[in-house]
Amino acid sequence: MAENGGSEVSDGLKTFGVVLKVLRDEACLTQEEFAERVGYSVHYVAKIEQGKRFPPTDLVGRVGEVLGTTAARVLTEAAKSLTRRAGLASWFRHWAGIEEEAGTLYAYECRVVPGLLQPESYIRAVLERQLPPVTEDQLEQQSAARMDRQRLLSVRPTTSFGFVIEQSVLERHLGGDEVTKAVLDRLLAAALQRNVEIQIMPTLHEDHYGFDGPFYLAETSDNRWIGYVEGHNSSSLLSNPKLASAMLQRYGKLRSQALSCQASRSLLEHMRGAL
Repeated sequence: MAENGGSEVSDGLKTFGVVLKVLRDEACLTQEEFAERVGYSVHYVAKIEQGKRFPPTDLVGRVGEVLGTTAARVLTEAAKSLTRRAGLASWFRHWAGIEEEAGTLYAYECRVVPGLLQPESYIRAVLERQLPPVTEDQLEQQSAARMDRQRLLSVRPTTSFGFVIEQSVLERHLGGDEVTKAVLDRLLAAALQRNVEIQIMPTLHEDHYGFDGPFYLAETSDNRWIGYVEGHNSSSLLSNPKLASAMLQRYGKLRSQALSCQASRSLLEHMRGAL
């Protein structure tokens, strides 16, 4: 899903990064020492301090253990300045909000691995092929925004996630074999979650209902279904009940035609072993 735009690095992220750096400096800790104590890589800590990575949800707690409760309180206040929409294109933000509140999320993809399932190396491989090209700062911010969205899979354990992905997407090896290995590992790990279903659609299939292209569906808190389609830096939300119902029927057909979750895992394991 090409949900990222070319916006500037958010002031909120920059502010949070500066505050973290000041707190670390006040404690007379180098990045290397601080990273080791909080349990993150030096590279990751550096990116957070530069305002190029969203901080993980448990960072404040870890900082409190290392720097004390006052530092944790200061960082908590700084976190309130974060804009979690930074890095998301304006035409995608409405759907991103719906996505965060949905009780059920379905996706059918025939172009790329769905954004919620993309490992960082794959995200970069996709973003590096954007036209017109993006700057390194834009790439970092957009990558961070997409990684941040993936929190949904862990922080929404009662949300049902369903993904039908064309086998050809994985066989393309976008970014090379190492990136594809990371993709397969990510899919296999996600498939172990009780609230996540991943099904692979075989490339050869005479009876196939995906000819209208990729789409996404969300069930709202009041049990309404909303559809979403996108392409070429534009998107459409389909809230009309008849249109959403038709998309839901189409997803049901695709789900029945794809490999079962168990067979899909076996195929993913076979593909991973072949690399």
